Amino acid sequence: MKTHKNLYAKVISFENLVVAAKKASLGKGNKYPVMQFRFHLEDNLVQLHKELKENRYKPGPYRSFYIMEPKKRLISAAPFRDRVVHHALCNIIEPIFNKTFVYDSYANRKGKGTHAGIRRVQHYLKFNRYVLQCDIKKYFPSIDHEILKNEIKRKISDPDLLFLIDTIVDASNEQEFVYNLFPGDDLFTPLSRRKGLPLGNLTSQFFANIYLNRFDHYVKEQLKVKCYARYVDDFIIASHDKESLKQVSTRISEYFVQLRLLLHPGKCHILKSVYGVNFLGQRIFPDFRLLKKDNVKRFCKRIKRMERDVRKKKITLKRFAAGIAGWKGHAEQANTYRLREGLIRKYTQSGISLL
Repeated sequence: MKTHKNLYAKVISFENLVVAAKKASLGKGNKYPVMQFRFHLEDNLVQLHKELKENRYKPGPYRSFYIMEPKKRLISAAPFRDRVVHHALCNIIEPIFNKTFVYDSYANRKGKGTHAGIRRVQHYLKFNRYVLQCDIKKYFPSIDHEILKNEIKRKISDPDLLFLIDTIVDASNEQEFVYNLFPGDDLFTPLSRRKGLPLGNLTSQFFANIYLNRFDHYVKEQLKVKCYARYVDDFIIASHDKESLKQVSTRISEYFVQLRLLLHPGKCHILKSVYGVNFLGQRIFPDFRLLKKDNVKRFCKRIKRMERDVRKKKITLKRFAAGIAGWKGHAEQANTYRLREGLIRKYTQSGISLL
């Protein structure tokens, strides 16, 4: 396998850092840490470049908080200067790894995304009688640092760049503790292995794809699965043969041992395609798609909250309209015209026309 050298100079170049700073600040220009960094942009980037060049760069502490919808999750926000480094890194190495990803990996990739994944799954349902839907148990907290670093080394051999990547991975803050025993482990093995990547990092999303890349190839090339789609830790396999899906599920569980991962026992099912599957916020059927009920409930709560904020002048009408338009764009991908029309008429009192 070809490995790539002499990449570090590209990652830390001043030109790349400028581009990275612009990307990191998109949609966050009114945040104080962003404004503070950009006010002295050139000086800050010069200092960052110097630290990176001399291998003295140290990530700062994360700011962590929980979100409760759709479920309780720990989100970790890195300092802005670290986010600049994350973008600078991904600017250079993402194209290298993207070439190795299978077509049907849809998360955090240009030209892919949720809507492309949904369309692909619906196409599978039209031509297959059964579908195996699986979810990886506590995926981000379970990502093993040693295994991840070894996967990255399969494509990157630049020692300085590997040192930077190790620095970012090793700086991951403490995640939800996951205690899983695998063959060959003793009682203390799960305690001795560093694991877990912070949700909210650009690099975490990217590394999560790298971690499962060989699994994707295993499914396509060793198991000979034709109808496969994965978005982060949620994946779908469709087939006419129910028994073959049972065998595939068993072999996947066995393969995950080497990645120190487990399938979620309550979220792995073989279903008839005509009954539909929940995937990426929609209920997908062979001939139509609906939004999941909890998605609609969350939107109702959010629009009520935003209306109150508009009346109290906490947010502008423009921001209110943008918030609704974002959900509307997602909802339009499903058969939801009446739903959208009814909800927006019911909750919108601001006079904004969004239908």
